[in-house]
Amino acid sequence: MAEPSQCQLCSQPATVHLTQIINNHVHTVHLCEACSMNKGVTDPKGFSLSAPLGGAAFPGDKDGSGPTCPSCGQRFSQFKDQGRLGCPGCYEAFTGSLMPMLADMHHSLQHAGKVPLRQFGRLALTQKASELQKELELAIREERYEDAARLRDELRLLSEQAANPTV
Repeated sequence: MAEPSQCQLCSQPATVHLTQIINNHVHTVHLCEACSMNKGVTDPKGFSLSAPLGGAAFPGDKDGSGPTCPSCGQRFSQFKDQGRLGCPGCYEAFTGSLMPMLADMHHSLQHAGKVPLRQFGRLALTQKASELQKELELAIREERYEDAARLRDELRLLSEQAANPTV
């Protein structure tokens, strides 16, 4: 069993361990109960690891001279400290710094949503059928009739699977 770590702020035994992955780098903060409360870890408004890390968790301006949101007046340095944007206008004002950060954190800038587990199989069949339909149309346009017949048969099979799902 690993030894208990010490609080990074006061050297007391750490009881709160926070981990955040940013730009494929793991940032871990170890805090004691008192320091975690003082730093707002239990604050219902939220907590960002950038504060205990000295603001190093987010890219952007280092001296506070970076962009400012014209709608609410929040500076990018405030976002780095708080981990929260002030208003919807901040997204546009800070887009140059936010987009690369979001792409790294979420591996995409397109929201894909979540699918309930029981719907996942049906969604996969629907997506596969859509891909096969596009391939079929292309094969017909290019007069690849043998490929088109194979694709048609695959579409029929998918249609039968969708009509008679096995649970």
